[in-house]
Amino acid sequence: MELRELKLFLEVTNYNSFTKAAEHCYLSQSSLSKAIKKLEEELQLELFDRSTRHMQLTEAGKIVYKQSQKVFKVIDELNVQLDQFREVATGEIKLGIPPLIGTLFFSEIACNFEELYPDVSLILIERGAKVINQLVEEGTVDLGIVVLPEDESKFNITPFIQDNFVLFVHEEHRLAHKKNIKLKELEDEKFIIFTEDFALHDIIIQACETAGFTPNIALKSSQWDVMIEVVASKLGITLLPNSIFYKQTNKNVKIIPIEEPDLFWNLGVITKKNSHNSLALRELLNLLPTLKFTALQNYKE
Repeated sequence: MELRELKLFLEVTNYNSFTKAAEHCYLSQSSLSKAIKKLEEELQLELFDRSTRHMQLTEAGKIVYKQSQKVFKVIDELNVQLDQFREVATGEIKLGIPPLIGTLFFSEIACNFEELYPDVSLILIERGAKVINQLVEEGTVDLGIVVLPEDESKFNITPFIQDNFVLFVHEEHRLAHKKNIKLKELEDEKFIIFTEDFALHDIIIQACETAGFTPNIALKSSQWDVMIEVVASKLGITLLPNSIFYKQTNKNVKIIPIEEPDLFWNLGVITKKNSHNSLALRELLNLLPTLKFTALQNYKE
């Protein structure tokens, strides 16, 4: 059994996809599949249940996944402890970021960090915020950017960015002429929201219930651009952070500020509590609060 095979097995499991894992590892899908098959033959066990539509670990696969994480955690900790002797930021940092946050901010984070620390690779893992905090707690990712609040007993938490939620509607929608909106006025609308894996799913539902109604959900999606296109097709409305408006390109969609109640998108950077951070990770944590993001400047200037 080789470490390379275990590493590839972890990548497939973390990405929940042979295709995405292959792209990340710069391998063909057939080469990746052969490596996993070789590992299964060496172990004389199947690690993935291939009889279902969605990829799932077998019971044996779950054990191998858990133990493999421990193996690579020991290796990572060894490198972290040796950093103090190198005094040079090297290696890789795994960032867990929900897709919406990644769309708005990751490219600028990566560009600024690469300019200062060219020997460090930033590995992006995009999942819903609820999954990201689990990955940070498990040690699968080094740092997460998630929607606050988060559990202070489990994570070191640093506030990162605050944005306002706004209403996205088609320009011909009955409310499109309004300069601002009260959430209660959306009681009879069809909502397009994120799936349950995303913190924004709960935020929107809780905000509506606080305003006195349960939202009529027409569609749930894991992709913000799909949600915008559905709004552009006059099939519903959505609530998203203001900054995403300047990333989308559909001219038929407009935004309306929400005057009551105030709805904020509060983001924070989380790392696992009581873990030893590498020099590279410490440098990234120092850099993040200093960055000025284009997506936020567009509408604040």
